[in-house]
Amino acid sequence: MDHQLLTIHMVKHLLLMTVAPALILLADPVQALAYGLPQQFLGQVLLPMLRWRPIRHLGRFLANPIACWLAATGVLIGWHVPAIFALALRSHTVHSIEHFSFVFAGFLFWWPVLQPWPAVPLKSRWPILIYLFLATLPCDILSAYLTFCDHVVYTHYLNLPGAALAAVLRDQEFAGALMWTCVTIIYLVPAGILTVRLLEPVSHRT
Repeated sequence: MDHQLLTIHMVKHLLLMTVAPALILLADPVQALAYGLPQQFLGQVLLPMLRWRPIRHLGRFLANPIACWLAATGVLIGWHVPAIFALALRSHTVHSIEHFSFVFAGFLFWWPVLQPWPAVPLKSRWPILIYLFLATLPCDILSAYLTFCDHVVYTHYLNLPGAALAAVLRDQEFAGALMWTCVTIIYLVPAGILTVRLLEPVSHRT
C-alpha cells in the first residue's frame, strides 16, 4: 500500500532501515553463519578472503562510525528528495535499489552501536551516545518538515484517483509524526542501555 499512503511507505522505510538491521545484528548472524558453513569452505575460502588486506581495509572503513553515519544519513535524505522519491515509485527497479540501500545503510548504521562479532571494539563507547543523538537530527528535520508543511511534498499521492487534498495532507502529517516518534524512541533505547552500562563500575560490566 506504499503507493497509496505515505504513512505505509514510511513504515516500510522504518522497518527496512531501522528495525530489521538492528534485530538481525542482535541475532549474531556472522557467528551463526560460521557455524552453519562447511568447515572446509570456512577454512580454505572464507577466512583467507577476510584476511586479504584490501578486504580488511574496506571492512575498517565501512565500520568507521563517521562513514556509517554519513552513509545512513545520505541514504535517508537522498531517497526522500521529492524527484527521487517519485522516480522510485514509478520504477520497480529503482524501488528495489531503494530497498536494498535502506537495508545496507541500516546495517552500517547499527554496526558501531551493536558491535557484533567480529567487529573490532571501539576504544571508547561514549562517542556512540553522540553518534545516536546526531543520527536523530536528519530524521527530526525531515519528519518536522513533513508534519508541519502546508503543501503536499510528494505529489504522487495527490495525483491518485479520488485523492483529496485534505486527506493527503493528513496522511503526510501522520507519516512525519510517526517517523519522528519511532526513530526517537528506537535510538533512545540503545542510548539509555549504553549509558547505564558505561556508568556501571568496571567490575560489574559484562
